[in-house]
Amino acid sequence: MRSPNEPALLIHNAKVLTMDDTTPRASALAAVHGRIRAVGDETLARAAAGPGATEIDAGGRTALPGFIDVHNHLLSTAESLAAVDASYPAVTSVAGLVAALAREAERTPAGQWIRAFGMDDAKYPEGRPSRQLLDEATTQHPVIVYHVSGHQAAANSAALRWRGITEDVTDPAGGAFLRDAGGRLTGMVVDSAMELLLPLAVDVGCHGPNFHTDLPAEHLLGWLADARQPYLSSGLTTVCDPQVSKRELRTYQAAYRSGTLPLRTVGMPLSHQLDELTALGLSGPFGDEWLRLGAMKFYCDGSLLGGTARFSEPYGENGEFPGSLYWPPEKLRELVERAAAEGWQVGIHTQGDAAMEHSLEAIAAAVAAGDSDARPRIEHCGYPTPEQTKRFGDLGVIPVNQPNFLHDSGGDFLRRLGNRAHRLQPMREELDLGLRPVLSSDSFVSSLRPMETVRNAVCRRTREGEDIGAEQAVTLHEALRAHTRDAAHTLGLEDRLGSLTPGKLADVVVLDHDIETLPPKGLNRAGALFTVLDGQVAYS
Repeated sequence: MRSPNEPALLIHNAKVLTMDDTTPRASALAAVHGRIRAVGDETLARAAAGPGATEIDAGGRTALPGFIDVHNHLLSTAESLAAVDASYPAVTSVAGLVAALAREAERTPAGQWIRAFGMDDAKYPEGRPSRQLLDEATTQHPVIVYHVSGHQAAANSAALRWRGITEDVTDPAGGAFLRDAGGRLTGMVVDSAMELLLPLAVDVGCHGPNFHTDLPAEHLLGWLADARQPYLSSGLTTVCDPQVSKRELRTYQAAYRSGTLPLRTVGMPLSHQLDELTALGLSGPFGDEWLRLGAMKFYCDGSLLGGTARFSEPYGENGEFPGSLYWPPEKLRELVERAAAEGWQVGIHTQGDAAMEHSLEAIAAAVAAGDSDARPRIEHCGYPTPEQTKRFGDLGVIPVNQPNFLHDSGGDFLRRLGNRAHRLQPMREELDLGLRPVLSSDSFVSSLRPMETVRNAVCRRTREGEDIGAEQAVTLHEALRAHTRDAAHTLGLEDRLGSLTPGKLADVVVLDHDIETLPPKGLNRAGALFTVLDGQVAYS
């Protein structure tokens, strides 16, 4: 945090997009003692900064409020950056996955777990990997390969044995162990079945997919500290981790105390902790400007990427994906209503239109039971019908969009959903209805870099170059606002973050381009030249 004796900061020769309606554009700004003091021309800003200020000449590049990512699994992303990269296009086939795991096995002592993140088997010519194929990489290490969705994982035989999982294992509520035509385990586990596969730090039951692995605290803290550079170099200054258990909170608290928390962090406690937190009399928002609790996280259906989203009409190339629910609708409603009555803002993971109906019923009960400014969130908000988006306004719903999926997996969506794919994440419709949809990454599931998210919201094109719902595209400025000012509103932090307004915290990113001159498809090239936190240069 800033020392009151440190000099002020002056940013000039910039194209400042303030996200403040009073002064939407400027050429300079000044920060003093960690807060924005003045925004305007250089003369005004220089006078406000006073003598001896640290100066940044932006060279005509864009300056913005620091990006806010309201759905970013910070600790799991840090963990993934230290693991095998199985994401596409780093790995494009089962054979490539086996080779990457074999290379890792060569440098890993026998008996230690090998972890990989980002497997996108929908793009593999061979289809899903079996445990027998993963055994070709190593039989001396238990192997866990996280699916790109975070809702599924593939394991080798050693991992199943280590966890005592045999052929007669029973599927838990809200999940499954996939089997081949002969009824034998394939090594693929989905949704809540992950609870039985991993060496876990917490038991979340069927409240969501469990990727809260039991790892040494010093490893988690080290990886979190190492994440500082990739986050700040992308221009991020605040994130909200949408699935926080005691593992995450303890790690964030330890980093906060030691001064290694890389950026402002809001945690959404997972709903399995509702009873325990209620007994303590604790609800969000709670904390300070660096570490705080926000909304409570619930799950309705599964993963669009993994084939477990619940649609009213099954999807897949042959209609093979009926989807699944974590809870019976009446149970979801009861949990969400109870949380709201205890004072929690709520966020519900929801993908398909059938699941959306259940989530809206739960949110309606929560709004009636809770705060008049409830700001309920629908995480991912995959496929709301036009009638459902109209109800969003009545309930104050905030759609939390992740258009990176439209780029990364849009070709798969077009193949599996047909015409329905074109109204996934209908952000244009949401804006036209007067809603305040926000942008986010869902990192570790996709890239954490905000300008990639902005590009994908503006362009809505698949990796292969096909349009996917082009009529739902937004403008550059709408996308930037959704990743700054409206994101701050989602977190209840609009009084201190999200715009370059005098009096607010001085979190600023100076990008390495004048992004208004870039072609839309090139917006993802932009990153941070400087990132400022609390009025101090945190990255350059």
